Amino acid sequence: MIKVGSRDSRLAVVQAEEVCRALGDCELITMKTLGDMILDKTLDQVGGKGLFVKELDRALADRRVDLTVHSLKDVPMEQPEGLPLVAYTKREDARDALVLPQSGEWDKSKPIGCSSARRRVQLAALFPEIEVKPVRGNVLTRLDKLDRREYGALVLAAAGLHRLGLEGRITRYFSPDEIIPAAGQAILAVQGREGELADEVKKLDDADAHDCALAERSFVKTLGGGCFAPVAAYAETEGDMLHLRGLYVTEDESRSARGAVTGPRSEAASLGRTLALQLQKQAEGTL
Repeated sequence: MIKVGSRDSRLAVVQAEEVCRALGDCELITMKTLGDMILDKTLDQVGGKGLFVKELDRALADRRVDLTVHSLKDVPMEQPEGLPLVAYTKREDARDALVLPQSGEWDKSKPIGCSSARRRVQLAALFPEIEVKPVRGNVLTRLDKLDRREYGALVLAAAGLHRLGLEGRITRYFSPDEIIPAAGQAILAVQGREGELADEVKKLDDADAHDCALAERSFVKTLGGGCFAPVAAYAETEGDMLHLRGLYVTEDESRSARGAVTGPRSEAASLGRTLALQLQKQAEGTL
């Protein structure tokens, strides 16, 4: 029986169960991560996205679990030695979504809540008249804060709402031209130990998601990791080709650049690097 490790939030469990169904004979083992417990600070104040995966990495290294399941957008650009990402599942809807209180009324005197600098800078351009503030906690916690009128609206990943059966809460979707998604958004990453369970994980890996993930993560990695910087990357495949959109914002957020590149999907990682360097030069005025 394969032991699969996951965070213990409702969304993480639903995602891990999806992987377990594809694998067959599994035991799901859940654990609380430091990122789930520290909710009064933004991620950049407490150590970044790695807080969501460290406990799971330890469980994998100690052989308490055989595989772990993550939202790919929460996975740091570098994995511990011997614990590679071994599969990328078929992508759900990668768009961001606007969610209003259950009343359906948008009180624009209250802030829009979101969880990343990437969303914040893009929302500020779309809605310059509305304050944008951080919101932490799992999806259900954030929705509760919204319904208690702490926020006028939230922006959440559509994929998480779909997987939780909460798509009815979505008021509208933002196209990738309006808000470029986070690298890896809506893809599940499966992590394992080097050289183990190769045949089992092969059935989990989706070729389109795999190539999109390579391009998007190469874009972010080229720009220095992207834990806190407002960067975004979203790839789509068509036949043998891959189209990648990207956003780069300077550290002081005074300048930004958006762009896109298209090329053979066999060169996914190279396309990510090329676009990242192009946008960095453009934003910093050296192009």
